[in-house]
Amino acid sequence: MNLLEIERLSLEFRTRGGTVRALEDVSLAVGKGETLGVVGESGSGKSVLSFAVMGISDAAATVTNGAVRFEGLDLLGDGRSALDELRGAEMSMIFQNPRVALNPIRMVGKQIADVLSRHAGVTRDQAKTRAVEMLAKVRIPDPERRARAYPFEMSGGMCQRVMIALALACSPKLLIADEPTTGLDVTTQAAIMDLIGDLARESRMSTILITHDLALAAERCDRIAVMHAGHVVEVATTAELFAHPRHPYTAKLIATTPRPGVGLAELEPVPGALPDLRGDLPSCRYSARCERRQEECADGPLARLIDPTNAHLVACRRPL
Repeated sequence: MNLLEIERLSLEFRTRGGTVRALEDVSLAVGKGETLGVVGESGSGKSVLSFAVMGISDAAATVTNGAVRFEGLDLLGDGRSALDELRGAEMSMIFQNPRVALNPIRMVGKQIADVLSRHAGVTRDQAKTRAVEMLAKVRIPDPERRARAYPFEMSGGMCQRVMIALALACSPKLLIADEPTTGLDVTTQAAIMDLIGDLARESRMSTILITHDLALAAERCDRIAVMHAGHVVEVATTAELFAHPRHPYTAKLIATTPRPGVGLAELEPVPGALPDLRGDLPSCRYSARCERRQEECADGPLARLIDPTNAHLVACRRPL
């Protein structure tokens, strides 16, 4: 049984400029202990999807179709009232910018203790002790002193470690890591990802890694889902996706990724730009950018090719 199942999820935003159809017919599943990468350009809907799963979408957002099931509980239906209890305890999230996500006027140790007091059923003193233990677990030096620090007194890497400690304080079953290494230097990026991987293996935690960095996803994920303009266009195991990309957009993304033996001059940009998600849209939102497009690509349902031998899914009428 999958831990998380997203079935035909569609979401739109009401804006002054019109209705933005940010997600359309998104279906994904995450197994227990699995790391699923969600990749795509900025604006493809990766973060919007994560917010919808966590039930923290903007007030202007409306889910128009679909279901999100966590251990069989429909979080958009009968299970909506349980979200407050699940968030922080069973489901946690690492946000892109830890300095914005953390409370700037509250010491970081108290922020972790708040989560433990709310969800772990411990006393205030126990929560303080465990908060220090969590800071030590994410390898923050002198955790007792750092627990009394404010976010502005810490580096970006340290704030990211605090975010991880906060997210993992109650040993959740699902962690959503939304661009967890944004703005960090290469050495700190590697340390943060090693830390998340180690903690996930220790507790057999499922992880959704949201990133625009295909090289990072290739190194860290069991499977990868590729998103473009609110659509999931391809899903496959990491090895299969990089060896045999079937969707033209996936192939273009891979071609833009630096790799051994390929010079910068040989990297190919993805042509065009993401479409305006307001108004009428073609059934394939990549069609205007695609070198393989035909007239029928703009209309009718997308072809979905499923190979049972490797669970490779492609949403394309003319896959590679």
